[in-house]
Amino acid sequence: MKTKVIQEKFKSLFETEGAFYASPGRINLIGEHTDYNGGFVLPGAIDKAIYCEIKPNGTDKIRAFALDLEEYAEFTLDENSLPAKSWAKYIYGVCREMMIRGATVEGFDTVFAGNVPLGAGMSSSAALESCFAYAVNNMFKLWFDRVELAKIGQATEHNYVGVKCGIMDQFASCFGKTGSLIRLDCRSLEYQYVPFNPNGYRLVLLNTCVTHELASSAYNKRRQSCENVVAIIKNRHPEVELLRDANLDYLKEVANEVCPEDYIRAEFVIEEIQRLLDACVALEKGDYETVGKKMYETHIGLSRKYEVSCEELDFLNNIARECGVTGSRVMGGGFGGCTVNLVKNELYDGFIRRAIESYEQKFKIKPKIYDVIISDGAKKLSI
Repeated sequence: MKTKVIQEKFKSLFETEGAFYASPGRINLIGEHTDYNGGFVLPGAIDKAIYCEIKPNGTDKIRAFALDLEEYAEFTLDENSLPAKSWAKYIYGVCREMMIRGATVEGFDTVFAGNVPLGAGMSSSAALESCFAYAVNNMFKLWFDRVELAKIGQATEHNYVGVKCGIMDQFASCFGKTGSLIRLDCRSLEYQYVPFNPNGYRLVLLNTCVTHELASSAYNKRRQSCENVVAIIKNRHPEVELLRDANLDYLKEVANEVCPEDYIRAEFVIEEIQRLLDACVALEKGDYETVGKKMYETHIGLSRKYEVSCEELDFLNNIARECGVTGSRVMGGGFGGCTVNLVKNELYDGFIRRAIESYEQKFKIKPKIYDVIISDGAKKLSI
């Protein structure tokens, strides 16, 4: 157990005992590239998390130990004291964002570790931010609600790490609920829990173990395509601020005014927003076969219209289809990373065996396999 080794290290470093907190990573079942278009996403917290032991130390310093990296950092929360170690920037940033909002954050000691796989698209960074945001908020009896804690995590990425992310990852880490996904409106931050109890199915991620260099530049280019289309549609429909406000009829009206590439990118996003809403209706009915069909439709759209898949992801998606897997798609921004798969229990072993063997034969590397269960969000633990 992570908590036991954390406890042992904390005791040896600081000769005392603290309180334990945890915050999970996340998956997103459907709804890709919809966030920056004002649409919806459908994430869920998972049973893999960042854990920390933490205790005020009566000084103005934070003394932190990253157990998985065997690294120590010590720093104050002064404005110009950004620590050098990348993981320490997340802790510093969370505390600084709380202070900017008027809170008093004092020094503390902490040891942390986790089992959220790095680089697999399960958002270990948001788990780290949310773990410390929740812990510091609870420990110093601050007044931040979970929405504000998610915003604090997002602001940490923006202002101290240099990643201009959306808020989905932090929101899922803070608001996760066992047996539920979160339908999050990325514009208003209104949300509702959608039941996810796939009895007879397993949720598994297959990591391609590749990352293609196109990712960041291609992301920016696709975002620009969406903005280009919105600007043209807005001339006819002034109420349209984001693609979320448009529909396929609006898009068809301007087909001759936008380039073919921008058109097909926008078409995917508009369709994906509706796909997510349809999937939510199916989940309410317990209709996982329809959910699976929507996942496959998303993958086809991401591969052929939004063009953010890659050979490795398409290969794993095809294997899933051939094995009778209920639903499969690329999860995340694309160009590598994982497929997320909804698999009937009786097909699971055969699918995983074939996926590993076929993938290794073709690409000379084994995919990593992560079974996930939808779980609770940030919380204090009783150890």
